[in-house]
Amino acid sequence: MTTGDSALADNGRPKPRWKQDPEGVRSDILAVALAEFSNNGLSGARIDEIAAKTRTSKRMIYYYFGDKQRLYQKALEAAYRKVRSGEEELALDHLPPRDALRRLVEFTFDHHRRNPDFIRLVMIENIHHGDYLRHSDLIRNLNETAISRVDAIYRKGVETGEFRPGLSPVAIHWQISALSFFNVSNRATFSLLFGEELHTEDGQALLRRQVADSVLRFVQSAPL
Repeated sequence: MTTGDSALADNGRPKPRWKQDPEGVRSDILAVALAEFSNNGLSGARIDEIAAKTRTSKRMIYYYFGDKQRLYQKALEAAYRKVRSGEEELALDHLPPRDALRRLVEFTFDHHRRNPDFIRLVMIENIHHGDYLRHSDLIRNLNETAISRVDAIYRKGVETGEFRPGLSPVAIHWQISALSFFNVSNRATFSLLFGEELHTEDGQALLRRQVADSVLRFVQSAPL
């Protein structure tokens, strides 16, 4: 096991990093595992590859996570936690509903664009029919929070007369997710068929604005 710049133990030998910073080691393993699973799938991912790219060993990976399936589930949970934490940091409560919804949409578009490993992992989980997500209370709780956030913005917009009544917060979340997800999930095939115009910096900035405009038009009570 690699020790890096660890301090010295009583016997004069370097202390293993996993003893100094167990949470740091866990985070490092999860970050590498997310990339490995997203690139190779659950069946194709290899624990020895994950160990080789982290400052630990296969033995310590099994110590922390039990087996490959459990590591995959934890990586999936960490990926969802990251996006939901980012949403929480937006602090949308003080914003007018239209501004809050636009900011949420733009954040989602940017997050997905900058985290293609997350998109691929979600696609892989769909191949597994959501089996690992289904057994994660954490992911369900995180996504309930996401819907509650959309619901709060939407209700405020209905109260101010900016948003039309009768919509489902889940449907609004679906619109946001679908438009932001496709931009990453289908980039390779879309670009091969139609060119890279939409995936230049200017193209992405335009799409980002259009996605936000589309969601706002979906909920608005009157034309923009």
